[in-house]
Amino acid sequence: MEMRKLQELVVSALEDIKGRNIEVINTTGLSSMFDSMIIATGDSNRQVRALARNVEEKAGAAGVEILSVEGEESGEWVLVDLGDLIVHVMQPTVRQYYNLEELWKTTPAQRRKAMEQVAAK
Repeated sequence: MEMRKLQELVVSALEDIKGRNIEVINTTGLSSMFDSMIIATGDSNRQVRALARNVEEKAGAAGVEILSVEGEESGEWVLVDLGDLIVHVMQPTVRQYYNLEELWKTTPAQRRKAMEQVAAK
């Protein structure tokens, strides 16, 4: 599936379950592991898990392979790996703490420095 269409599908799946602060980040050139990342906020463990499940269901129904899902047990941060697109669904405090948006909107050198600061916390 074309990346733009996959991004639209994921954003729609997140909006269906009232995901908040949805952000799409182009990581082409920043990582060889994936081309794009979507980050969304859910207000509770239950909502975070529901958001991630809805992404899985919609992507699967569209024929997209789900490579892995991590973090469903706790529901604080669930990662859905769709290959070239990674989806992070996080509770507000977790999202604020890790601040993935800033890490991935920077150059590799800036990102290393920011990651070192996170590790030092």
